[in-house]
Amino acid sequence: MPSNIEAAPRIAVLIPCHNEEAAISLVVKDFRAALPDAAIYVYDNNSSDRTVEVARTAGALVRSEPLQGKGNVVRRMFADIEADFYVLVDGDATYEAAAAPALIELAQREQLDMVNGARVTDRVAAYRPGHQLGNRVLTGLVNAIFGKRLSDMLSGYRVFSRRFVKSFPALSGGFEIETELTVHALELAMPISELQTKYIERPEGSVSKLRTYHDGFRILWTIVVLVKQEKPLMFFSVLAALACLCGLALGIPVVVEFMETAMVARLPTAVLATGFMILAALSLVCGLILDSVTLGRLELKRLSYLAQRGPIASDEPAA
Repeated sequence: MPSNIEAAPRIAVLIPCHNEEAAISLVVKDFRAALPDAAIYVYDNNSSDRTVEVARTAGALVRSEPLQGKGNVVRRMFADIEADFYVLVDGDATYEAAAAPALIELAQREQLDMVNGARVTDRVAAYRPGHQLGNRVLTGLVNAIFGKRLSDMLSGYRVFSRRFVKSFPALSGGFEIETELTVHALELAMPISELQTKYIERPEGSVSKLRTYHDGFRILWTIVVLVKQEKPLMFFSVLAALACLCGLALGIPVVVEFMETAMVARLPTAVLATGFMILAALSLVCGLILDSVTLGRLELKRLSYLAQRGPIASDEPAA
């Protein structure tokens, strides 16, 4: 028979780790204090230090993923673990564990599929100006293309519903996973929100695995690939416009000369201009065709998303 007692949601804290011996114990203890009823999972990603031993001693459930890269770890965690709400956080002790209950409460109260922890800090050592600038540029680019709904796309601190986790394909292998998470939510028009959370520097002895320029370019490339996959008409229209401009720049003088002399003195230029115009037409046709294909893919992704049970509201009685 139906019960009027509200069921406590199952909460899983997911912590991907690679050589975080200096920080992981503090992360596990802080989240244990903030979420005493949550299951805390540490997924080790080929650490060469004592991360596994320290995490297990701190009371975490320790698993491993041999494929190197944060995206590979997130894919494995999302596939393995069953819960109602998932807290994804880095194992470097830079995020505010005490904010987790507020993130989960917002997700449950408003039945959200993702709540992003937007980083706020006054410590230069925690969030260097170069990283802040890169984050603003990349976040602004994604907001301009897919819609402005988040201010910190690259945050590693988020809460997800089960519906999000079990409908997320997780194709990225490295730090570009945050971009894929964001675009997945924006493209499917999921209910999402954002809360500001404190961000501090790593504890002494902990070293960042983020390579500023290398991973920044990988994230930028991921954005380009996602635009091609999710908005092909926009992507190929830009290519068509560039090819058309090149064709016009080369071809107009040839046409003007032909109108004046009835001769094509620069035949190679005329052929090149024609080639650019053909490429422009082909790009536009490719964009139109792929746009229809993408619509079908989007419908399937939406149906897969809707096939999962949504988040239970805090005032909804248990079945």
